[in-house]
Amino acid sequence: MINRLTIYRQTYYYRSVSPPLREPTYFVLASLLDGALHGYAIIKRAEELSEGRVRMTAGTLYGALDRLADEALVEVEREEVVQGRPRRYYRLTAIGADRLSAEATRLSAAVRVVADRVPMLKARLESA
Repeated sequence: MINRLTIYRQTYYYRSVSPPLREPTYFVLASLLDGALHGYAIIKRAEELSEGRVRMTAGTLYGALDRLADEALVEVEREEVVQGRPRRYYRLTAIGADRLSAEATRLSAAVRVVADRVPMLKARLESA
C-alpha cells in the first residue's frame, strides 16, 4: 500500500505595491477621469490624451475594459441602445482612481530622476 502526500501550494501572493500600468491601460483610466464614456469615446479620448501614442481597436479596448472591471478599476455605469446597438458607459471606480493616482505619482518620481540630472549633465558636457 502506497501512501501519497499531496502538497498544495498557493499560486498567488499578495503584493503591497501594484505593478506599473501599461501605457494603454493608464490612458484608458485617465480618459474616464471626467466622467463615464462609451467605448468609442474612450478610444478617442485615450488617443487625444496620449497625443496619438495610444491607438486601440475596439477588440483591444473591450478586452482591457473586461480586465479592468474584473480588477474593480472600472464599472459599467449604464447601458443604452443607440441605432439598434447596445452602448455601455464605463466609469472609473474609487479603486481605479486610487490606482491611477498611484501610477501618476510613480511616473512623476521617475521623471524627476532624469529631469533633475539632465541640466547637470549638460553643464558637465559643455565645460569638458
